[in-house]
Amino acid sequence: MYRVCREIEFCYGHRHLNYEGPCRHAHGHNVKAEIFISGEKLDDRDILYDFVEIKKVVKGWIDQTLDHKMLLNKEDPLVHPMRELKEPIVLFDGDPTVEAVAKMIYEFCESRKMPVDEVRVWETGSSWASYRRDGR
Repeated sequence: MYRVCREIEFCYGHRHLNYEGPCRHAHGHNVKAEIFISGEKLDDRDILYDFVEIKKVVKGWIDQTLDHKMLLNKEDPLVHPMRELKEPIVLFDGDPTVEAVAKMIYEFCESRKMPVDEVRVWETGSSWASYRRDGR
């Protein structure tokens, strides 16, 4: 089995409504997403998946969808004022945890027919969450 990984850095703000602690308040992160691609066979260039293609497809989507956006639970009272201020927001069905962000990126990669194995998102230099379909 071959496996490659491309790192993509971006920023977002969020808060957790269903959390007692400092993360209940709006705050931001400079994050790093790791996109892991796996497969059994290399192409005619002896490459599993081109790093440039991962960057073009996934980073392009992240830049448009998540980068420098405020991620909010759709029930968050901040949604209305943020919309009135024309601030860029992304709504989640639940709290916009790093786990939810990892799953969102994974599902985007899947939708683009990428052989994604795992997406890991580092919210800080020492804390990350990942999403894999097989649940390992």
